[in-house]
Amino acid sequence: MDIFGNFSKLKGDNDKRKVFRKKELDFSYSDLTLEPVGKIESKESVRSIFMIKALIIFLFCIVVLRLFDLQVVEGDMNQSLAEGNRIRPRIIEANRGLITDKDGYWLARNKPDFALSVYPSDLPRKKNEREEIYSKIAAVSHLSVDEIMTTIQGNGSLADQHAKLSSLDMVILKDNISHDDALLLEEEIVGLSGVFVSKQSMREYLTLPGLSHIIGYTSKLSPDDMKNKKEYNPSDRIGKTGLEFQYEENLKGINGVEQIEVNSRGLITRVIVDNQNTEPVPGENISLYLNKEMQTRSAAALLNGIESAKQLTGDDTVNSGVAILMDVHTGGIIASVSLPDFDNNLFATTISSNDYKRLIEDKTNPMFDRSIKGNYPPGSISKIVLAAAGLAEGVISTNFSFDTPSAITIGDYSFPDWKDHGVSDIKTAIAESNNIFFYMIGGGFEKVSGLGMTKIEKWWRLFGLGEKTGVDLPGESDGFLPTPGWKKETRNEPWYIGDTYHVSIGQGDLLVTPMQMLRATAAIANGGKLVSPQFVSKVTDDKGNVLKEFSTRIERENFVPNSVLETVREGMRSTITDGSARNLDDLPFTVAGKTGTAQFLNNQKTHAWFTAFAPYEDPEVAVITFIDGGGGGHEIAAPIAKEILSAYFSLKN
Repeated sequence: MDIFGNFSKLKGDNDKRKVFRKKELDFSYSDLTLEPVGKIESKESVRSIFMIKALIIFLFCIVVLRLFDLQVVEGDMNQSLAEGNRIRPRIIEANRGLITDKDGYWLARNKPDFALSVYPSDLPRKKNEREEIYSKIAAVSHLSVDEIMTTIQGNGSLADQHAKLSSLDMVILKDNISHDDALLLEEEIVGLSGVFVSKQSMREYLTLPGLSHIIGYTSKLSPDDMKNKKEYNPSDRIGKTGLEFQYEENLKGINGVEQIEVNSRGLITRVIVDNQNTEPVPGENISLYLNKEMQTRSAAALLNGIESAKQLTGDDTVNSGVAILMDVHTGGIIASVSLPDFDNNLFATTISSNDYKRLIEDKTNPMFDRSIKGNYPPGSISKIVLAAAGLAEGVISTNFSFDTPSAITIGDYSFPDWKDHGVSDIKTAIAESNNIFFYMIGGGFEKVSGLGMTKIEKWWRLFGLGEKTGVDLPGESDGFLPTPGWKKETRNEPWYIGDTYHVSIGQGDLLVTPMQMLRATAAIANGGKLVSPQFVSKVTDDKGNVLKEFSTRIERENFVPNSVLETVREGMRSTITDGSARNLDDLPFTVAGKTGTAQFLNNQKTHAWFTAFAPYEDPEVAVITFIDGGGGGHEIAAPIAKEILSAYFSLKN
């Protein structure tokens, strides 16, 4: 019983277990229906994975498209940019045109030169590496690091400095290096990225007194030049003064370009044969009317005159003067000397600060061209203009004469002459430089009414005073013509008869340049043609072919009757035969002229003037000589002109 009873109990327990397992299985099946076995992510996770996969595919497509764009669409452009990293355009400097005298002798030419140069774009990008190169350059060039850095990068904003460092243009650090020094320097800069020795040309000027004012000089481009002259490279030089400036467009050639290959260190590896390479076009040559030998002779005569003036006046400060010789028909300048002058070869390279300081602080002002910029009272040489005006306006006639007193007195004022001339006509008045006669022509005296200031100014201007002559040099002065209106406006004073008397003899506030008075003299000599002075006669190419010839520029003509001019010329001839310049009467050719002694510094000193033309019968040339503070025109200026004219006709023959 117990056994069966226990069996029954065990059987009951098993049945219970079966029921329990069945229920457990039923629960599991129910769960599998709601959430399959092995699924551990939520629905949100599935969506996230899908979005990541989509994003990866999208980015991949973008990369593929960009690669296609870079390699196919923009392939050519990017290839060019890549080439730009190793190809550099190198400037081949064009030779500047020559400047020669009328016979082809050089006055300005080119000579070989070497320079320490840099391509900024080939310098290291890292500042410390770049500054290390600057220090190495300084060690071999004797330039300071600051100088080198400023030359290459400038001293502007960081953006400006960055732009300069990216430039492909060559920058010159030091020029005027000799051939031997250039060879040594090339060895010392080996391995310095972007640094090299470039071959260039340097301007060389013939050393002749007075020539520097005419030829001028070239110099490096200023910041304004760089801004306004886009066609120039930073390494170019440009005309700054004289004919170098005036004819810059002719003299400046067109630079060539060649493509060079550089390695990763910025070192040149080879020159590339490329259709982008261009040959340089040399500048045009300019030929002058100027004669080298006459320039030399004229300078010597002027220097002798200055020394004579020092001895005569006892004044060692007399050191400046002008001598100009001009063809009366063409206006061609055969010689022109302004002293003191300077050596323009100092500017052919980079002038030292000491040399430049010495020039600008020199009290004699050697860089000032007195021939076209100097304003001076003309004294009695202006009487030839007043004589023509008086005759043309009918104030006097050729046959008019009167007994001139030694002075004219008006109220408390006296206007004296340098001597009592007695009875004079216009020819005698010119020859003897009779002040009283010209007081009368200008302001009137006794029964002669005089021209008056309105007509005086009219004739001044007709003969080219008070305006630029048009000479082909920069910086010419206008001179100055005083008028009643000017005096009222500037000094708040009325114009007196004494003012008219003073300007009638070339004194007072009247100022002229030597070139202006030379042109007026030429107009009297050539029959009344006011020609513009001209230095350059023609422009040629490097093979000698004439590209341009300059014709005579006549500003006005037929403004004064021939009969008037003939009378004035006769008076100027009498100056030589019977008047104040008789020391020229022994020349083997005939001369007509006029002396002048102009007071200045409250009449304490006098300028010495002389103007003339020759031959008298058939004028060819006109000459003017001037010594600043040199004393009397007949004593100092006339002998200078005599030497110049004698040299001219002896060379001609």
